[in-house]
Amino acid sequence: MTVSAFIGLGANLDDPRAHLLRAFDELAQLPQSSLSARSSLWRSAPVGYVDQPEFVNAVARLETDLAPEALLGQLRGLELAHGRERSFANAPRTLDLDLLLYGDESRATVKLTLPHPRMHERAFVLEPLAEIAPELSIPGHGNAREVLNGIRGQACERIA
Repeated sequence: MTVSAFIGLGANLDDPRAHLLRAFDELAQLPQSSLSARSSLWRSAPVGYVDQPEFVNAVARLETDLAPEALLGQLRGLELAHGRERSFANAPRTLDLDLLLYGDESRATVKLTLPHPRMHERAFVLEPLAEIAPELSIPGHGNAREVLNGIRGQACERIA
């Protein structure tokens, strides 16, 4: 059964724009999946560990027949192919791919929490998400546009 999944993309090392543009192409090539929408690129300040370069962020919508865990495995493989290292929480990165939503799936396991537990707090997720799916419901919080309106103090700028 085909499901709509939303993927958050972020990067701040080694030409982040190029990493995101390449990642869009790679997402379109995932098995049993097709890329149905992609946002503009957005610039944002780092969260958590702030002594690092600004991020470039985006969101992609996939139509996929992959199970959530299989999709997550594919996303981790793409991160590794881009040289992603997980040295510490919120560290600088060449590519970060977060599974934000997978249909209306709700789960919390050691490897995967759906919906993404902090997406409703982050303009760098909500700006590109609201761009491609403004009426998309974020369970327990409202639609993407409404949730974004509640956190307007965070700097996030469309760049491409």
